[in-house]
Amino acid sequence: MIETLLIRPEREFDFDKIRSVVKTAFAGAEHTDGDEHNLVDRLRCTNEYIPELSFIAEVNGNIVGYAMFSRINIGITKAIALAPLAVLPDFQGYGIGRALIEAGHKKAAESDYYCSVVLGSPEYYSKSGYLPASPFGIIPPFDVPPRFYMVFPFKPELPHGTVRYSQAFDG
Repeated sequence: MIETLLIRPEREFDFDKIRSVVKTAFAGAEHTDGDEHNLVDRLRCTNEYIPELSFIAEVNGNIVGYAMFSRINIGITKAIALAPLAVLPDFQGYGIGRALIEAGHKKAAESDYYCSVVLGSPEYYSKSGYLPASPFGIIPPFDVPPRFYMVFPFKPELPHGTVRYSQAFDG
């Protein structure tokens, strides 16, 4: 039962628990490479890491969810990518993932990022306002069916071109 949900930026003392939450959340996922928890660690060691755009969800004082937004470029334009988004299985279906996304979008919209991209379920991410990216001319740097690559605009004019992710995504 969820009595209190708190969304806040991550802090260094949360890192071990975040690693565990991300690993557990993706353990039974349909589409995973099993490396999402390591991706978080790698991103934190790059210039693309944005501490104020990495959020945890606490329920009754326990970390049950996590969202990380990192810097990307679309051409020469600054944007962000949501990866990973993780919620412990027992806490899925309560809107925690959506609350994490909304916190990130709200904070990012206050900055100079043009949009956020995500690779994932269109049925899930469309509930948070994500739209197919290809009609906007935003192209992923890897082969993926277009419906799974989405964008959330922060500004009315979106950049066009191929997305460039942090090298941390290369493993």
